[in-house]
Amino acid sequence: MKTKNPKTINELLDQNYGKEGTKTRDGFKQKAEAFMVAELVKASRKKANLTQQQLAEKLEVKRSYISKIERASSDVRISTLRKIIETGLGGKLHVSVEF
Repeated sequence: MKTKNPKTINELLDQNYGKEGTKTRDGFKQKAEAFMVAELVKASRKKANLTQQQLAEKLEVKRSYISKIERASSDVRISTLRKIIETGLGGKLHVSVEF
């Protein structure tokens, strides 16, 4: 049953993607997380005043790979993300786990 006017973000997500733990909702969360990583990389690269090509050269990868990451078209391993942030952009990657 769809709520006409959801009052919370969870109600909206339930309505559009299913309840927490369903395949559809999990898929949405995975895409949302990939998008957030993509935006983090893009914003950090721009803050460092680097083009995709310049970042790719620092990392010894193709520009198209950086583009895929920034479009969330490619899954990024933590080791790759660390290399981008620390080697390519001079930052520090912090990862945390919550239970």
